Amino acid sequence: MVLIGMPGIEKRVARYPQLFSRIGFVHEFRPLSDANIQVLLEERWAPVGIHLPLLPPDPEVIAAVIRLTRGNFRLLVRLLTQMERVLVINKLQTLSVDVVQTARENLVIGQA
Repeated sequence: MVLIGMPGIEKRVARYPQLFSRIGFVHEFRPLSDANIQVLLEERWAPVGIHLPLLPPDPEVIAAVIRLTRGNFRLLVRLLTQMERVLVINKLQTLSVDVVQTARENLVIGQA
């Protein structure tokens, strides 16, 4: 079993010795680098079940996604999911900075 949570979850779980004694190790994931996100987007990676256009996104789109997600993988998944939704609702075929901004506006992620 894998437990994934926010930083410091091991301290909270330590309050429950029956559970904590069964944890083999704790690994802290670092944010993705800008280069990692760029490679993912250029290779048209998307979460399972999400279908984005087959054409690689423009550099401006990649830069907007990198700026908004700041290496947060979970936020990247949420943003790409929302981008697909924006494309489908508006019957669009290509990714643009406007699509990224519209998807961002529909997520609760704080300041850009």
